Amino acid sequence: MKRKQWLYLIICLIVIVGALFSYAKHRTNLNLDTKEMVATVLSLNENTVTVQDADNLIYRVNLKNLNLEPGDRIVLEYIGLIDKNNLDQDIEVIDYHLEEDDKPKDDEPNNIEGEITAELEDDGMFKNFYVMADKLLKTMSLEEKIGQLLLVRYPEDALEELAKYNFAGFVFYGDDFKNLEKGDVQKRAEELQNAAKIPLLMAVDEEGGKVVRISSNPKLVPTPFKSSQELYLDGGFAAIREDTVAKSKILSDLGINLNLAPVVDVATSEDDYIYSRSLGQDTPKTSTYAKTVIEASKSGDVSYTLKHFPGYSANKDTHTGTSRDTRTYKEILETDLPPFEAGIEAGAEAVMISHNIVTSIDKDNPASLSASIHNLLRNTLNFTGVIMTDDLNMDALDDIDDLGVKALLAGNDLLIVTDYEKIYDEIYQAVKNNTLAESLIDKKVFKILAWKHYMGLMLDHYKG
Repeated sequence: MKRKQWLYLIICLIVIVGALFSYAKHRTNLNLDTKEMVATVLSLNENTVTVQDADNLIYRVNLKNLNLEPGDRIVLEYIGLIDKNNLDQDIEVIDYHLEEDDKPKDDEPNNIEGEITAELEDDGMFKNFYVMADKLLKTMSLEEKIGQLLLVRYPEDALEELAKYNFAGFVFYGDDFKNLEKGDVQKRAEELQNAAKIPLLMAVDEEGGKVVRISSNPKLVPTPFKSSQELYLDGGFAAIREDTVAKSKILSDLGINLNLAPVVDVATSEDDYIYSRSLGQDTPKTSTYAKTVIEASKSGDVSYTLKHFPGYSANKDTHTGTSRDTRTYKEILETDLPPFEAGIEAGAEAVMISHNIVTSIDKDNPASLSASIHNLLRNTLNFTGVIMTDDLNMDALDDIDDLGVKALLAGNDLLIVTDYEKIYDEIYQAVKNNTLAESLIDKKVFKILAWKHYMGLMLDHYKG
């Protein structure tokens, strides 16, 4: 090569290397900039602290020699990038201090009438009812608040247990409606609501097809509600819309205000456990199904629940044992999440989490006990409503201790339980032992109360 060509080549290389160095330095500076996060301490051990930020996302960061307690509001100063979909964070915490350092002094006004407690407020779907929810929350004892976390399998001595535990509500199964007349069901619902300090969620799994509760009794509904598959084959999404409206009217007339449906899991193989309860169609059609049901439900007085996040797919029955979902993260994002996203965009108020272990997201914990799964729902899908567990007394969770506490720390707001005495006691003792902050209980009960206001359940409460 000629001298000029060599010189030109050298200059080009210098320019390219300089540009790459400048870009790398710019990226490094971005990551090395000190950032701040205001968060609430959820739990601690010797080397880490788990916190929840203002968007209800849960993170675990490396932080030693702590002088903190659960419930403390702290300001973390850190270097690095937060991965909002995961629990464990690879950031460097360089300092922290209690947020109380930044609060007004005692002689400054800090309790303005109608002002919501700062750590409870967000931009959630129930925000128009936050002032009323906060006002009611401030009147409640710890025992009453713990009760509002529990959606309980209906017991025979329901009135006595309700007086003792102040449950958020009851879940009714087919046997609870067996041989009853319409008037019997209405009377029971009225008695329970009249006995409750706070209006109750009255829930059923009225999916249609294989899973029916009220419509298993011909005295209440002449024929069982059809499955989503039957409806779709008979009349497409128009039939599903009509069914949802008709179903909501019947449920509401009987005093039921929450349907633990629809099943929006994508399952296209008849060999899949969840297949017969699903639409049985691909992701786009299942997404339209979710949107259709939620939109149709808004014309009635019954709230609906998307389930089972993040998608059941071909997994085994968690009623009878542990189930592991070993699919890739990409497959779950592309195949399973869109129906939930469509339902959330349509206004879904509640999402139920499965007990499947989704190894590509959290290989150690069932989805219902995984903060990473909940972060995915809150962050990627921007869900601000109520997150509830599937029943915590299913066999998939048999060997796990402190279920109630772990479910709350993972990000659930409402726990479906059969063995409510055990779960209640676990939560109560954890608060008393200062391993679970009462402020975390407050945050979840606040959301449930705001939801009940949103549902219109609280009108008679204030009249009384």
